[in-house]
Amino acid sequence: MKKETVTGNYLDFIPVHRESCRYRMGDSGDVTILQENRGLFHWIAQKVFHRPRISQIHLDEMGNFIWPLMDGERTVYDIAMLVREEFGERAEPLFQRLVQYVKNLESYGFVEHIDPAGGNEQGKRI
Repeated sequence: MKKETVTGNYLDFIPVHRESCRYRMGDSGDVTILQENRGLFHWIAQKVFHRPRISQIHLDEMGNFIWPLMDGERTVYDIAMLVREEFGERAEPLFQRLVQYVKNLESYGFVEHIDPAGGNEQGKRI
């Protein structure tokens, strides 16, 4: 099955956490994504090499700021403006960096996008 190609301005897309993605937020706002390691290879690694069943992925300072903003209401552009306010010059090159970050989260299955032109009230998940 061929993956659907997304067209349009990436800054207009609305990122949201996948319902299947588990994470926890610490008291100081630190985000840890919990990724279950499934499949034969992971089972062997768990038994032979004592690898954990659930990997913990700790986000960096900017990731900790961005993660709660991906709430299904803000566009990537809206998030970029908030990142610029919070981090200033440290966030530059802002748009390229943020788009790549969101694409990485999407490729690992942690987030998906709601297309604002999806046709229904919420838009459609893509």
